[in-house]
Amino acid sequence: MANATDAAEQLALTLAKGGMQRMTARVLSALLFAEQETLTAGEIAERLMISPGTVSTAIRSLTGVGLIERVPAPGSRREHYRFRDGAWSTLMSSQNEVVRAMQQAADAGIAATGENSVAGRRLVEMRDFYAYLMAELPAVIERWRAERAR
Repeated sequence: MANATDAAEQLALTLAKGGMQRMTARVLSALLFAEQETLTAGEIAERLMISPGTVSTAIRSLTGVGLIERVPAPGSRREHYRFRDGAWSTLMSSQNEVVRAMQQAADAGIAATGENSVAGRRLVEMRDFYAYLMAELPAVIERWRAERAR
């Protein structure tokens, strides 16, 4: 079996290559690979040997997109976090706002350049692609959830 720490760091590198901030990716990986149900920000900072401020910034980002959540921990004064059940489909759902914004940006570009210009044709393709995603993603997410429920 591969070393879990190495696998977590490899996942973090992969996420960072995909555009996630490096430390945010490391915090996400720490929560994904944790054997405990929850971790405190201090535990994450200690595991990753990073500052509490860096962990706090990453937690805000990951909570904001729905990948992690704060959970109650009876008897503890510290806030506990966990990787959220259904996080991946939640992420894609929240990213629909990004897709919608891309579609709107393409529409604005088409209005500025005209549909028949060289730029306009590129922007029409962009708009149509994002419109297709917006139409298809909800059904894909619903099929995924139904499959998981079985």
